[in-house]
Amino acid sequence: MNLSFFDQFSSPSLLGIPLVLIATTFPALLLSSQNNRWVTSRVSTLQLWLINLITKQLMIPLDKKGHKWAMILTSLMIFLLLTNLLGLLPYTFTPTTQLSMNLALAFPLWLATLLTGLRNQPSISLGHLLPEGTPTPLIPALILIETTSLLIRPLALGVRLTANLTAGHLLIQLISTATAVLISTMPMISLLTFLILFLLTILEVAVAMIQAYVFVLLLSLYLQENI
Repeated sequence: MNLSFFDQFSSPSLLGIPLVLIATTFPALLLSSQNNRWVTSRVSTLQLWLINLITKQLMIPLDKKGHKWAMILTSLMIFLLLTNLLGLLPYTFTPTTQLSMNLALAFPLWLATLLTGLRNQPSISLGHLLPEGTPTPLIPALILIETTSLLIRPLALGVRLTANLTAGHLLIQLISTATAVLISTMPMISLLTFLILFLLTILEVAVAMIQAYVFVLLLSLYLQENI
């Protein structure tokens, strides 16, 4: 059966049952649960250190009012991080390459930050649509532009994450296919492409971590604007 390069982004199914739910819940199984032991294992210590580091980094742009969002933002960061990294393994499916899932994560959280601002400080939140000192003839056009830029924020979040992960997966598949084809005819060129594939894989690991951080960081910045 002939497969295209984009078949890796289709949601897998078994007996007609979609397996995307398993792909999204599997990262949670990798986290060790807390126990009543006085001395924790190295895995638990590393996990707690990583969670504390992520929480501190995400709370830097927020004041004390935004610290109540620490659990949501940290959980989202860990989920995206594990999902993106697990998607780089062979014969796995990356749910975050689906635009529908990324929009389902971005839109409710963006809407929550917007409603928080409209409830707590409506005048300041609406004031962002019209900067101070704007000439009178430009007021209608500027309000329309600022409103459009505000409404496309969740779309930009979802498209950014989807595009970066999709492009990386396609490059890895293209170069790995070229390496497998050239290994029998031109082994030296195949070795060179394998080296490029190895470096690209390291780059994609970095991209997977950076994109998860950027996604949550932008949400925290949107939250800071509204509190």
